[in-house]
Amino acid sequence: MTSGFGGTASGAPAGGLSGRTALVTGGGSGIGRACVEALAAAGAFVHVVDVDAPAAAEVARRVDGRAHAADLADPGAVASLPTDLDILVNNAGLQHVAAIEDFPPELFDRLQRVMVTAPFLLLRRALPHMYRRGWGRVVNISSVHGLRASPFKSGYVTAKHALEGLSKVTALEGAPHGVTSNCVNPGYVRTPLVERQIAAQAEAHGIPPEQVVDEVLLRGSAIKRLIEPEEVAAVALWLCGPHTGHVTGTSLPMDGGWTAA
Repeated sequence: MTSGFGGTASGAPAGGLSGRTALVTGGGSGIGRACVEALAAAGAFVHVVDVDAPAAAEVARRVDGRAHAADLADPGAVASLPTDLDILVNNAGLQHVAAIEDFPPELFDRLQRVMVTAPFLLLRRALPHMYRRGWGRVVNISSVHGLRASPFKSGYVTAKHALEGLSKVTALEGAPHGVTSNCVNPGYVRTPLVERQIAAQAEAHGIPPEQVVDEVLLRGSAIKRLIEPEEVAAVALWLCGPHTGHVTGTSLPMDGGWTAA
């Protein structure tokens, strides 16, 4: 039997993820929901984790998965989640925009707990199962802000940079066991989180929402449109496929050319 990297008996099933079990955090909406749907369509059984219990239940119902209502800022809630996973998608996140001197310390801490500590705790619990199986895929939904900084987003930028480091360490430790770990780094995606940012920026600047998208959010992007959640999910699914066994420790920008400038 060859290594799990090759997509053979111990690797990813050719042509799909039948028999694999996945867990997606923040799976009730936006990118997380799109990832749940893509993984389920490829044959995986998906655990849908979200702080919004009705949203998680609805998404899980539609894909024949299982819903888990959990506040990932609470280590006890993380400890209640499944560990027998082949695929882990760390997607849950939140945002707060404020100057450093005005940034509430308790909110800064919450961002780190949801976007750094929770992924660490989930990995700590899930990796032994992946190692025993000789195959695993960790997909961390990072951001262009994991590679670049913007003012007034100290909590989010710090968390995403930390997630990048955690992903790379996971890649190095998981390599002998057939486990890959990668970050996907989208720019602004059409999600509820971004829609709220657009509304807030429009109010703050006294300009229409579409002007916020073109002149504020996408100022650094060569492609002047928001990314759709399904586009991010397609990259996440590709990273779980049979031909990406040597793709590990990477950060894959899908930022419309932002980081190329």
